[in-house]
Amino acid sequence: MHIHDIFQRDGVTYSFEFFPPKTDETWNELFERIIDFEALGPSFVSVTYGAGGSTRERTHELVVKLQGGGKLDPVPHLTTVGHTRSEVENILQRYAEAGVSNIMALRGDAPLNMANYDRAKDDFKYAVDLVKFIRQFNRLNHHADPRGFGVGVAGFPEGHPETQNTLKLMDHLKAKVEAGSDYVCTQMFFDNRAFFDWRERCDLVGIKAPLVAGIMPVTTIGGMKRMADLAAGTNFPARLQKHIYRVQDDPEAVKRVGLHWATEQCRDLIDNGVRGIHFYTLNRSDATKQIYQTLSLQPAKRS
Repeated sequence: MHIHDIFQRDGVTYSFEFFPPKTDETWNELFERIIDFEALGPSFVSVTYGAGGSTRERTHELVVKLQGGGKLDPVPHLTTVGHTRSEVENILQRYAEAGVSNIMALRGDAPLNMANYDRAKDDFKYAVDLVKFIRQFNRLNHHADPRGFGVGVAGFPEGHPETQNTLKLMDHLKAKVEAGSDYVCTQMFFDNRAFFDWRERCDLVGIKAPLVAGIMPVTTIGGMKRMADLAAGTNFPARLQKHIYRVQDDPEAVKRVGLHWATEQCRDLIDNGVRGIHFYTLNRSDATKQIYQTLSLQPAKRS
């Protein structure tokens, strides 16, 4: 389903993010959990896209399998790193032929296994270039939906490590939206005040696209530290850290604290008119399922 129709159908969208498993064993484990995710009835699900070739192909495999299942609307990530224009066109054509309706357009990170990677040689330097290319593809190519692909982009409520100037960062986001983005999904955050302030700043510069809040429950102390590495600049509020370290010797208690925090984040976001919540699931359904049950979130209505 096209993202425009999803936002029109659902007052608040609830979506999940998966990553493509690297082995057959973890692939099977994910699909055993997919049944749990399907039961929650998300508005859509996104699938991440790595910098390595094998991971990228598995993204395509996972997206096509989800699309064929008919119960989850997949939104594949597509990054600018290491791709030529013709390669991106081929990827878009494959997704169009598979009936995929939406793309998440990202700049992406340079490959970790390639030292001194020169991004200046990429055909697409920034996410806005990819958004423009997808819109061009929509105009020139046949697609199951006459509107072509819906396009999502990333937003950074707490800033981006490569753009310290927050005014310039908003200019970059506005450029992506004006280039044809249909919605914005944020990087994970743990302090709703940052999101609400960012939402006001979006309004001030004239960004009217739906803003979807990215949420990842803390379930382990090690996981929290990995999040800090992956999402540079993300703030872990002192109150959250205090509660977690108070019970650090009890893994189950740490998980309960993290789940409670994420649940209250979601409750506050919903009460304050958030357009959507995107759960970074790490391919595990337990935490998301508990938040759904506690808040009595309703599955998306299927046509």
